[in-house]
Amino acid sequence: MKISYNWLRQFIKLDWEAEKTAELLTNLGLEIEGITPFQSVKGGLRGVVVGHVLSCEQHPNADRLKITRVNLGNGEPIQIVCGAPNVAEGQKVPVATIGTTLYDEKGAPWKIKKGKIRGEESHGMICAEDELGLGKSHDGIMVLDENLVPGTPCSELFKVEDDIVFEIGLTPNRADAMSHFGVARDLRAGLMQQDIHLEMITPSVSSFRVDNRTLRIDVDVMDKKLTPRYAGVTISGIKVMPSPQWLQNKLKAIGLTPKNNVVDATNYVLHELGQPLHAFDAAKIAGNKIIVKTADPGTKFVTLDHVERELSEEDLMICDAEKPMCIAGVFGGAHSGVTETTTTIFLESAYFNPVSIRKSAKRHGLNTDASFRFERGIDINAVEYALRRAALLIQEVAGGEVTSDIVDLYPRKFEDFQVFLHYEKINRLIGQNLPEEVVKSILSSLEIKVNNITEAGMGLTIPSYRVDVQREADVIEEILRVYGYNNVRFGEKLNASVSNSSRFEDYKIQNRIAELLVSRGFFEIMANSLTSPKYNELSEKIREENNVTMLNPLSNDLSIMRRTLLFSGLEAIAYNVNRRRSDLKLFEFGKSYHQFGEDRVENKHLALFFTGNKSDENWNTQSEKTGFFYAKGIVSVILERLGFGEMKYSPVKNDIFTEGITFNLDKTKMVDIGVIRPDILKAFDIKQEVLYAEFYWDNILEHLETANMKYRDIPKFPEVRRDFALLLDTSVKFSDIYTTARQTENNLLKNVNLFDVYEGDKLPAGKKSYAVSFTFQDNNKTLTDKQVDKIMEKFRNAFENQLQAELR
Repeated sequence: MKISYNWLRQFIKLDWEAEKTAELLTNLGLEIEGITPFQSVKGGLRGVVVGHVLSCEQHPNADRLKITRVNLGNGEPIQIVCGAPNVAEGQKVPVATIGTTLYDEKGAPWKIKKGKIRGEESHGMICAEDELGLGKSHDGIMVLDENLVPGTPCSELFKVEDDIVFEIGLTPNRADAMSHFGVARDLRAGLMQQDIHLEMITPSVSSFRVDNRTLRIDVDVMDKKLTPRYAGVTISGIKVMPSPQWLQNKLKAIGLTPKNNVVDATNYVLHELGQPLHAFDAAKIAGNKIIVKTADPGTKFVTLDHVERELSEEDLMICDAEKPMCIAGVFGGAHSGVTETTTTIFLESAYFNPVSIRKSAKRHGLNTDASFRFERGIDINAVEYALRRAALLIQEVAGGEVTSDIVDLYPRKFEDFQVFLHYEKINRLIGQNLPEEVVKSILSSLEIKVNNITEAGMGLTIPSYRVDVQREADVIEEILRVYGYNNVRFGEKLNASVSNSSRFEDYKIQNRIAELLVSRGFFEIMANSLTSPKYNELSEKIREENNVTMLNPLSNDLSIMRRTLLFSGLEAIAYNVNRRRSDLKLFEFGKSYHQFGEDRVENKHLALFFTGNKSDENWNTQSEKTGFFYAKGIVSVILERLGFGEMKYSPVKNDIFTEGITFNLDKTKMVDIGVIRPDILKAFDIKQEVLYAEFYWDNILEHLETANMKYRDIPKFPEVRRDFALLLDTSVKFSDIYTTARQTENNLLKNVNLFDVYEGDKLPAGKKSYAVSFTFQDNNKTLTDKQVDKIMEKFRNAFENQLQAELR
């Protein structure tokens, strides 16, 4: 939010430097994120002076150019070549001298230099109004008052306004500070704590009066819950034209483009007092009646930006007797606003339900100055005051007469909020005993009324504009920020406590596994929990009725909570691959969200993504693609690190995979791992294989405490390895070999490993070759060849009988 320092000082006469004021506002909680100088004319017309044209002659080498001699009031006249058709002897004109910087219509600077034009020297430039930034006309040079003295700086002549603009990072709760008056009110409270007592200057509306009652507009508020207060008045005989320069300068300083005097006046009061207003062309109000009601669903409505919008039954509308004219508190209509031909207006000031305004603004993708304030909560007691202030300002800049009484529909008065403030709680939350007089002084500076005082505390009345102060803790926060966080003393005593916590807490387990993955070259990602519903179409397992849908989504692509971590991970992979980062190993701890009937469920997951090569390209290592067994190995390492022993495998049943397996502990699914279907990858424009592993983290945590991690001494006796090359049917799996070997010999057999697979035309049809290694070890003695040969013979018989294997 932008605040003009000149404008701010209209409310509080402060002569501090801007930086010092910014520091105090920041300490008060209105953080100043930037300070920017502003000039009503860019460059401030520095170097531009009044010149007197002493002579004007035809250029000898150009029909459209003139050679002039100009007196700048500082000695010898200078020669300037000018191409303007209206330049003439005797004129007083603005002259940009050598070295002056001017700015074009886009704000780009250019400097006046001495030069020759068609062979004749030129020592400056006689300017048109658009060249100086004083207007848009370029029909000829500006001709000034003949009584002006040559050499007079044009910055004095045109009253260039210099200002300083604060950029305030306003937090959503500070609705009271969404105006210059609100910021000045806070600044005054801060100054009082520094024993600087300045009067708060409030714009007077005492001169407001009804001139006649010739144009009455009736108002009917049909939805009083959404419109607790609605006020309006008519003004006739106005003349719509550009605003006076002072008003334009105020709006330009805070980044607003002036429109016309009526619209500019309403914008001025909006940023002055924080109360949005709207002016309707009274001639376009059918039936001389205003009706405030919700829209009929499906109604088409064209807003001021000439976009046709479809209204919802929840949209609050300002209508006349025939049609809607404005989305209440959000945006006006294209056919009811003020134009150059408008002579009568109905001026509206109201308080609308903040939730209703926010929903309408989000529904239609509109974020206006009015909706910004209405949805955060304005001061309902300022509605009529702001209306009178705006009416007087419109009369000042556009003329006209007030031609009706003020209509003010406020059936149910809002009561100021009551809070009891305990002294003990103040001291406990702040950590320091504040004297009672200091507390009362701060409350008084914040316009919080002290109703009664007891030994325990104070009974308070909160002003209506402080919609964010509803609890005792809120009042204490107000006291603390005005007292000054920097003024709270640090205690000399340091207290600390050590709590007993389980080693199985989720965050500890996550950190342990994250460290393990990072050590193996993985990068952690954190994706948005909001996602697009179109992704759910990629899997038949994801049903639409189980989506958790956002009521007011930021966009259609972020309208539901994610049901799986897969798609957000694929977005990250696609982003990196498109930027030539194709070798990726990523992981994410996150949640999925589901709707089951009336219940909403959140499930925790750990997701792993593998694509490209295992490691970056290097001169001394050969690139190797990330494969299924590498991914399976990483999953196994994680499970072992968590203390889970051997698990059972089963074919994966998730349809996002072309192939894969599920790790099961008893009957509980722990991990799914597999290769992502090509059509899913195509939806993300990924042209390389991606492997995905999904840990069901809730199941992991549930079984973690019962997982038995066993420790044993390192064996003192050597291992013995033997290999078999087996010719098998293609239907035989490695798990079959593993199970058969374990059933045959389980005591001395320590490991079974598949280290080579061959399937080619040199083998019989329907056959494949597995090279399998077997590792044996006895913890009590060294194994002999005779013992190992005997076990291997048992293996051969078992493989031949049970698996129809042949030893190659």
